[in-house]
Amino acid sequence: MDGIDKQDVVLLMELQRDSHQTVQQLAERVGLSSTPCWKRIKELEASGVIRGYTALVDREKVGLSLCVIAEVNLTRHNGEEVAEFEREVAGCPQIVSCWSTTGQADYVLKVLMPDIKSYERFLHDTVFKMPGVTHVRSSVVLKEVKSQARLPIEAPGRPTKAKARRA
Repeated sequence: MDGIDKQDVVLLMELQRDSHQTVQQLAERVGLSSTPCWKRIKELEASGVIRGYTALVDREKVGLSLCVIAEVNLTRHNGEEVAEFEREVAGCPQIVSCWSTTGQADYVLKVLMPDIKSYERFLHDTVFKMPGVTHVRSSVVLKEVKSQARLPIEAPGRPTKAKARRA
């Protein structure tokens, strides 16, 4: 973590825990006064470490009860076709995550839909029409065991649970 010190890490941990805190609350938790805390936040934003703020929405409560992990293979991997596929994926709101991967699939997508019928229409009307798509393997998520937006950064000197178990 280049250019980030202990207080920045603690500040990032606090913001990930609850970004709705006031600067004063954050400053107290980090051990700074308000102005230096605010300046650190602004520096972390300007450097791109903090990319934005968002609300965590319960997908089922907004009618997106189906989560599908789709493995996609492309016919060719030339630059133009890959770029066009990735542009289409980026413009598709139902695809909430997309990873270019090694292994069986060229891409792994996380797709949120209201139900299985909607997903079937989405496959035929959208995914199968994307440039270069040759094969899609879908896995329906039965239960989310863990889903979080927090990154596993930690305060220096504080062992993670995994490290503590090994000791």
